[in-house]
Amino acid sequence: MLCNQCSMSLSGGCTVRGVCGKDPDLNSLQEALLYGIKGTAAYYYHALEVGYDNPEIGHFLAEALYSTLTNVNFDKNRFLGLILENGRIHLEAMKLLDRAYVETFGRPEPVKVPTGTEEGHGILVTGHSYKALYELLKQIEEMGLDDDIRVYTHAEMFPAHAYPKLRKFKSLYGNWGGSWLYQRKEFAEFPGVILGTSNCVQQPTKAYADRIFTVGIAGLEGVPHIRDYDFEPLIKRALETPRMEKIEGGQLLTGFHHTNVLAMKDKLIELIQEGKIRHIFVVGGCDTPHKGMGYYERLTELIPDDAIILSAACGKFRYNARDYGTIEGIPRFLDFGQCNNVYSIIEIALALASELGTDVNSLPVSIVLSWMEQKAIGILYTLLYLGVKGIYIGPKAPEFLTPNVFEILRKQFDLRLTGDPEKDLKDMLSKGIRVEDWAISVEEVD
Repeated sequence: MLCNQCSMSLSGGCTVRGVCGKDPDLNSLQEALLYGIKGTAAYYYHALEVGYDNPEIGHFLAEALYSTLTNVNFDKNRFLGLILENGRIHLEAMKLLDRAYVETFGRPEPVKVPTGTEEGHGILVTGHSYKALYELLKQIEEMGLDDDIRVYTHAEMFPAHAYPKLRKFKSLYGNWGGSWLYQRKEFAEFPGVILGTSNCVQQPTKAYADRIFTVGIAGLEGVPHIRDYDFEPLIKRALETPRMEKIEGGQLLTGFHHTNVLAMKDKLIELIQEGKIRHIFVVGGCDTPHKGMGYYERLTELIPDDAIILSAACGKFRYNARDYGTIEGIPRFLDFGQCNNVYSIIEIALALASELGTDVNSLPVSIVLSWMEQKAIGILYTLLYLGVKGIYIGPKAPEFLTPNVFEILRKQFDLRLTGDPEKDLKDMLSKGIRVEDWAISVEEVD
């Protein structure tokens, strides 16, 4: 353990046992709670950006933070309870943000997004803040520059194209690049201005340091920061950059949401009953430079043609450009958007389980998550709060969990680490009720 949060801590911090009396497992649980509420705070912040609030979330954040102060709570079981409560509150935060975005920017619709370029000066927007993107697009329109400037999305901003009130702006064109991991290379290659709106920004290289801005929560050393969403300085800088040429590219599909997927719920159940959809895979989460991310690329490549894949967050850029085909008109790969849109996937799983009179753990659904930072941890806690078992996480185990704490989660929730994709896939395909059981369940519901 390492704890140096109070004046009693030893020189270099307490590394074996806290002077206050806490042991490594308690310290681990406190850190696990802190990282979960950091993730919750991120989604809560973006909901607040567009004027949506749920005081219950703020109250829990205060309680959870207070519980980690020195000499407040030494009860490990209570911390385990707080972590699961964090999962419930994190679900509320994702639900709040989903409602905020749908009511503000319209209900997401499936859309094919071009990956080429259009003629005009370019602005590349990265991060998670649709509020920042909306204000930028609106100001470009108000300045009469719709025909002169083209706005491109990057990484977690990519799903913005699915929202009608964002897509209506003429200046919003397409998507440039992949996940945050490659932004230094991709930003250097982009000839226009770059805007960072949230986490997942890196200190710029000299290649683009003079044409990057931040806004909102994001900040970079030596980089101009936009105040009060006044994008005039950024727009003026964009007009000074070289005009981009029209280049044809491919297309990426995004825009799935629990509302448009559940609208075809009967069709999904019919295909599963007929054995045409054997399994549903939820493969999503953060991208990370860890070599273990190759697991997700290989797993999605191995998934059989009679299975569908639901995905969200930036890890998908490793495998979302493949042509997965369709099953009787339903795309085999469904991109739900940002990491917070895991909420939609949860809604779909709960709705299917309810329709079939069973629980999520009995469905032929396997969940495989990749994690890099704290928002993914909050999502994991939500799934544990919901009692979901057999989740695979990778590309490595969280360092903040001691072996004892991880063993508790493994025993209680059958939490698993990703291993060999071929072996894991075989185990996943054996999960869930048999096809014939679906027919029985539906009859019981009727």
